[in-house]
Amino acid sequence: MNATQTYEFQAEVTQVLSLVINSLYSHKEIFLRELISNASDALDRLRFRAIREPDLLTEGEQLRVRVEADPELGTLSISDNGTGMTESDLAKDLGTIAWSGSRAFVEGLEKAKDPNEQLQLIGQFGVGFYSAFLVADRVQVTSRAAGQEQAFRWSSEGKGGFTIEPSERHERGTSVVLFLKADQKQYLDEWRIRDLVARFSDFVGHPIELLCTKTKDGAQEKTYEQVNRASALWQRAQKEVQPDQYVEFYKHLSHDWEAPLGWKHFHIEGTQMFAGILFIPKRRGMDLMDPEPKHGLRLHVRRVFVMDDCEDLLPRWLRFVRGVVDSEDLPLNVSRELLQDSKAIAVIRKQLVQQTLDLLDEIAASRPEDYETFWKAFGAVLKEGLHFAPEHRDRLVKLVRYESTAVAGLVSLDAAVDRMKPDQKALYYAAGFSKQLVETGPHLEALKRRGYEVLLMTDPVDPFAVATLGKVGDKQLVNVMDANLPLDETSETPAPEAPTLFTRIKEVLGDRVSEVRRSTRLTESPACLVTPEGGLAPHVAQMLRLRQLEVPPNPRILEVNLDHPLVKSLAELCAVDSARADVEEWIRLLHEQALIAEGSPLEEPAPFAQRVARMLTQLVTVRAAQTAETSREPPS
Repeated sequence: MNATQTYEFQAEVTQVLSLVINSLYSHKEIFLRELISNASDALDRLRFRAIREPDLLTEGEQLRVRVEADPELGTLSISDNGTGMTESDLAKDLGTIAWSGSRAFVEGLEKAKDPNEQLQLIGQFGVGFYSAFLVADRVQVTSRAAGQEQAFRWSSEGKGGFTIEPSERHERGTSVVLFLKADQKQYLDEWRIRDLVARFSDFVGHPIELLCTKTKDGAQEKTYEQVNRASALWQRAQKEVQPDQYVEFYKHLSHDWEAPLGWKHFHIEGTQMFAGILFIPKRRGMDLMDPEPKHGLRLHVRRVFVMDDCEDLLPRWLRFVRGVVDSEDLPLNVSRELLQDSKAIAVIRKQLVQQTLDLLDEIAASRPEDYETFWKAFGAVLKEGLHFAPEHRDRLVKLVRYESTAVAGLVSLDAAVDRMKPDQKALYYAAGFSKQLVETGPHLEALKRRGYEVLLMTDPVDPFAVATLGKVGDKQLVNVMDANLPLDETSETPAPEAPTLFTRIKEVLGDRVSEVRRSTRLTESPACLVTPEGGLAPHVAQMLRLRQLEVPPNPRILEVNLDHPLVKSLAELCAVDSARADVEEWIRLLHEQALIAEGSPLEEPAPFAQRVARMLTQLVTVRAAQTAETSREPPS
């Protein structure tokens, strides 16, 4: 490459830059934390590469981050001697903001009216480098990749595009030069830089050196001075670490813009020695439910960075946890295969699960409002553990929360059991796609009349989680849609049976239903569909269809309320002439309204609409005739 190449930002990326630079940040000073964090990551990666490629590091070489202010030029430089970037790295990593989903990022920012929501979105997409444009009207990045002789310079004013050209750099690594805006020159002051490093980057495990002016023998000279402690935060004693240091370390580690809900700092000694800090975020990342989501733990071995997103350290159902783990026993050249087979990793994993559950117990017991925030963000993920890790069932049962018909907000299973009525035979739950849908469904009518509490389950994982739960204490969990719902008849004078109606319903509906029977769970609705033993719940069948999976025939039981006026009238019509055409129309409509009431789709919505129109026409015609007849009658 012999000439400067000019590139255009993608259209949506230009929008992102505009939003980032002009409207989304209330604290511009975080730019220094982000750039130092990027430099620290580059040093960590070089150390790890040097395990396999020892020629990358010379003996005794000091890895460091350097910060240099030049008041005359109005520039602030952040440099490292880390792994560096190639020309293609510069084009991809610095030229495509949120490259895994730029358009989604812009749409999210436009929808998020609250500044806190917008900041959280920025953190999810990892665009920390671009915070440089908060204080600079031009940014230059000069980088020379490890093992390469040629350096390249990336340059942009954060507007329409950027350039990349060949450059020179005497050592590998990266230098970021900010040409500060006229009103941001306070970041050239030595005391200001010292303060920001102490507040935001004191825990960075590499020396951060600031170019300072010293007076010696009456003369001034420039010298680099280390301005951070450069000790791993997780290796310090807990009493030495302040809460704000944990918060800043979490932000450095996760690139989140909000403080975590809680953290657990631990040192484990025994057959395995390791230390670390686990964090529970406040908000969920956008990839949490992806088929291959990232895991948030960073693995170190004797303070040497090994890998990000180490999925072997925690099970998938704890993938929301962020943090760092530092082992004293793993080999430095640890590979993915060694991780998967390592007994040491199995021991660490077991301890990390224990530490995470302990942390969640603490939040739930001492800060219920924070735990509700956690549950709304990550409850669906934690419940996966009930299905995939039944060995942790007893601990997870204490942490599970559901909405309920009894009280506002979330309730624990133990609390629901404590509120059970003396005559209540089971702990009831209703499952479906939304709270409103299941709470207003016909299956709850008799339970509500008796004053029984019903748990409302709306997560896709709930059917599998409940199968593992089974019981809470000695109380069986029972789905209100189950055919064998344990309820006693409460009507003092129940309506007589209607065998002719039941026979006619089965003839009309055929294999759409497996059985027709009297209902004891309905008090206001004329009919509902229930699931026979071993059958698929309707919302589970819908989820499978949405994923384009084959769903076997799933005929259910139609229960009819013989005390309902509609059913009584229909029974009378059947008793007189069950072959009437309008009887068949009413039966089909009865079945279709049962499907609609539970939120299930109709197989044939057009015939349903036509049927409703015909029947409404008949009713309106009769009513109009009655009205006309009444109007012709002479006054008495």
